[in-house]
Amino acid sequence: MQQIGLVAATAAGHRHARTLAAAWPHARPVDGETVADALRTAWAECDAVVAFLATGAVVRILAPLLDDKRTDPAVVVVDEAARHAVALLGGHTGGANDLAARVGALLDARPVVTTATDAVDLPGLDTLGWPVEGAVAAVSRAILDGEPVRLVTDATWPLPALPENVTRQPPADPTAEEAADGGYRLLVTDRLVPLDGRTAVLRPPSLVAGIGASRDVPAAEVAGLLRRVMADAGLSPASLRCLASIDVKADEAGIVDTARALGVPLETAAAAELAAVDVPHPSEVVRAAVGTPSVAEAAALRGGGTLLVPKTASAMATVAVARHAPRGRLAIVGLGPGAADLRTPRAVAELRRAAVVVGLDQYVDQVRDLLRPGTRVLASGLGAEEERARAAVAEAVAGHAVALIGSGDAGVYAMASPALEYADERIDVVGVPGVTAGLAASALLGAPLGHDHVYLSLSDLHTPWEVIARRVTAAAEGDLVALLYNPRSRARDWQLGAALATFAAHRPPSTPVGVVRNASRDGERVHLATLETLDPTVVDMYSVVVVGSSRTRLVAGRMVTPRGYRWRP
Repeated sequence: MQQIGLVAATAAGHRHARTLAAAWPHARPVDGETVADALRTAWAECDAVVAFLATGAVVRILAPLLDDKRTDPAVVVVDEAARHAVALLGGHTGGANDLAARVGALLDARPVVTTATDAVDLPGLDTLGWPVEGAVAAVSRAILDGEPVRLVTDATWPLPALPENVTRQPPADPTAEEAADGGYRLLVTDRLVPLDGRTAVLRPPSLVAGIGASRDVPAAEVAGLLRRVMADAGLSPASLRCLASIDVKADEAGIVDTARALGVPLETAAAAELAAVDVPHPSEVVRAAVGTPSVAEAAALRGGGTLLVPKTASAMATVAVARHAPRGRLAIVGLGPGAADLRTPRAVAELRRAAVVVGLDQYVDQVRDLLRPGTRVLASGLGAEEERARAAVAEAVAGHAVALIGSGDAGVYAMASPALEYADERIDVVGVPGVTAGLAASALLGAPLGHDHVYLSLSDLHTPWEVIARRVTAAAEGDLVALLYNPRSRARDWQLGAALATFAAHRPPSTPVGVVRNASRDGERVHLATLETLDPTVVDMYSVVVVGSSRTRLVAGRMVTPRGYRWRP
């Protein structure tokens, strides 16, 4: 975990530092004989520094220590009154921009970010999680200035949205492209390409290097062989996704140390799994020794892929390299009940990471202000859930970064279920939980969910009423608090009354019932009644109905279901 050093000089600064230290176990105050000494110590010992000092003083103290933005600590400066949290050093690479936002959230300070791409809401090339090489600053500036930039890829990768001046070209051989016209290029490739002053290269994680080795193989031999075969094949080590081998080599120091030095994981598989992989150069000698006819090639190809470098041996090591197809990314995002402050930061991050957003038109309208320029939006109306699910999965299978959005939590009567019926192993799926309408309604009503409860939908569009009626009866007989979704519409105006009658047959007529309409949205309304007095006509499709159990009480105008510690008969 990133270690954060906190440096302060005044009583107010120390008070703010204590607030951060109390909230973050990985943050600690750093002291010294002088404030300058403390700041220099924090710089040397920590991954990031939050300094409660004047910006000018921090600049003067740290200027002689600056080395490389890729290795220097991130620095955030907070003023005496904690009004601003300034990302001073390491905005993108060091994480200072994100740290400034986190400091601001804790101290109620305004984050100040001057990184150009962040200021105009564009993704920085060095924030995409992949190594980037070449004329990064020049190409970033061209993107910012609206100059034409060609995006040339050797496959479709799940990149975030890029502005209109970045022209996506069909998958091609980036090495065949030359900036002969003097234009700017952004290449996405694992191949070694000549660089110039107008070309930046993103290195996607497309390569898997399979490693076989004798016991006690030196790390220098493994690393040297891998470097040589990749250079001969014109491949960049920066695109290595992982090293791979047989499970008996999981603790082989020479392989483990090579993976660590490259900054990639080591993945291993059992001999039987590797033996099932079709390889061009099987060996019966290898089979006799370890139970599979191939280690290096099979490990490189496991899970699919194209062999680029067949097994190549040195005295004690064998290496093979395969290219694996991009995996699209599908984030299934719950937006919460409607209010922006009930939308999770993770949901916002996924929306800003996506190049394609799919959702119901009214939900898309709620988040358009969060989408990056160039985001492609696929919006549709009510009743098109299956079509949206299929469209989102198809876009992800094509290699894009997709966010499929829904209200509340995506897994509760929402889009996760239909989408995952279509998603397969070709894509990565990320679930982003959200605050459900039921939870928002419960908070407004009091604490009706304090004991066992059940969610029930009264819509018979997808479930026969006979099935719904049995479930309502089971909830009523089980004395469960019930949250009723889709309770009543113009076309379904009797089902709610029927459900309430079932509950009334098993509970006292004085059992509290709460109705919340538009929870956390404009037009929010809370209505309290009982099973005896509730008028179903106050309920519509924008409402959630909460039926209490026989133990639920009204306390000071709030529904409360005790957990059993008190209020016993």
